[in-house]
Amino acid sequence: MEKTCEKLTQLNIDITNIKAIGVSNQRETTIVWDKITGEPLYNAIVWLDLRTQSTVERLIKKTPGMNKNFLKAKTGLPISTYFSAVKLRWLLDNVEKVKQAVADDQALFGTVDSWLIWCLTGGKDGGVHCTDVTNASRTMLFNINTLEWDPYLCQFFDIPMEILPKVRSSSEIYGLMKSGSLTGIPISGCLGDQSAALVGQMCFQDGQAKNTRGVIQMLELSYGTGCFLLYNTGKKPVMSDHGLLTTIAYQLGRDEPACYALEGSVAIAGAAVRWLTDNLGIIQSASDIEKLAASVGTSYGCYFVPAFSGLYAPYWEPSARGIICGLTQFTNKNHIAFAALEAVCFQTREILDAMNQDSGIPLTQLQVDGGMTNNKVLMQLQSDILCIPVVKPSMPETTALGAAMAAGAAEGVSVWSLDPKDLTTVTCERFEPQIKPEESGYRFARWKKAVQKSMGWETAEVQLNGNGETSIFSSLPLGFYILSSMLMLIGAKYISG
Repeated sequence: MEKTCEKLTQLNIDITNIKAIGVSNQRETTIVWDKITGEPLYNAIVWLDLRTQSTVERLIKKTPGMNKNFLKAKTGLPISTYFSAVKLRWLLDNVEKVKQAVADDQALFGTVDSWLIWCLTGGKDGGVHCTDVTNASRTMLFNINTLEWDPYLCQFFDIPMEILPKVRSSSEIYGLMKSGSLTGIPISGCLGDQSAALVGQMCFQDGQAKNTRGVIQMLELSYGTGCFLLYNTGKKPVMSDHGLLTTIAYQLGRDEPACYALEGSVAIAGAAVRWLTDNLGIIQSASDIEKLAASVGTSYGCYFVPAFSGLYAPYWEPSARGIICGLTQFTNKNHIAFAALEAVCFQTREILDAMNQDSGIPLTQLQVDGGMTNNKVLMQLQSDILCIPVVKPSMPETTALGAAMAAGAAEGVSVWSLDPKDLTTVTCERFEPQIKPEESGYRFARWKKAVQKSMGWETAEVQLNGNGETSIFSSLPLGFYILSSMLMLIGAKYISG
């Protein structure tokens, strides 16, 4: 933040004009820290982390009928490695420092927003321990109907309620900056990243509202590490029958009602591009993928299912793993690059199809944001695969915009009106479909065939050693190899001696 203030000063922008601070964050990423020392007790466990799979399997086994959706009526979520309660349960089971700190009443839990607000408002010297409804709704400990931490859910996961942050609205003053160039400035906006993008895209109407062109206004797609499609359903939660999540979209003021959303979550989008860069070395930087893909304009029958963390919506299949199939001797890195972009589009179509089925209103236009929207090949591909126009705003980072809007609109700050008539229309770039629906359908059917082949790769529970790390003996072939090697060495020594 200090670097930002320095840069603003260099640009002759007066930082005394900063009236409020908004926070937007990865929602499920879990942190536990010591409230006395202010130090984290373990590394943050990010939303994509799969180490909790054995915990998930154990929790599902104790539900009636081994039903992963057993808690969905209260939480809107399936029991999955994705959500915070499972990560917190893993920390309590596997990290002695966390377990002891909780027993000694020294531990605090939070998602990244809670940690940031606590630190910025004083930390161990009186920091505010809070979160907002959008982040709380991704923990599996929060009842999305009552808007409170739920005793039954906490009992189910065996999580002490004393370590949980206070839940606030997405737009109110939580506390003041305690140090640095912005000392005394209120922190007054807090939204999980996808909810912030929904606000930044100004999707404030519920699912039945249409504008004069008949375009559904309240659906937003955000491309980042993953890919997330949110559909504003208004003031009542709507449960999905097609693998989507029910989540809280926002609550813009402590006395305002919460608004809900259906969400389709894809684990790997931009992360697939990073994998091609960092792991395979096919490209030197993320921007190179557009050139490679454009040079061939086809995957040449190659399909890439980037199920590195299993499959999220609409499958919720943790056993899946990434595959590249349909390779021939003519396939090259350009085709694989194209297939990686196409995979993002196919995954989007899967969750959009589910959303159309749940809502009963086919989408006629898709609003998008996020860093990947700078890739014009991807945007055109997305329009082609969906067979509808894709609209990209001139400001792709609407997550930051949404957090700023929530902060500026808070009571006591009031420098930003969220009244629809006061909101400025954002200029957009529009991509229209350029292939026939029959071709799109054929390619999508082949993709779904590839998805089926990615499933069922991981089924055994992961074994952990005493430090909470994966044991080498969690792999039976490796375990037998090591044991047999040790026996051979001992036998050889015995024979030679």
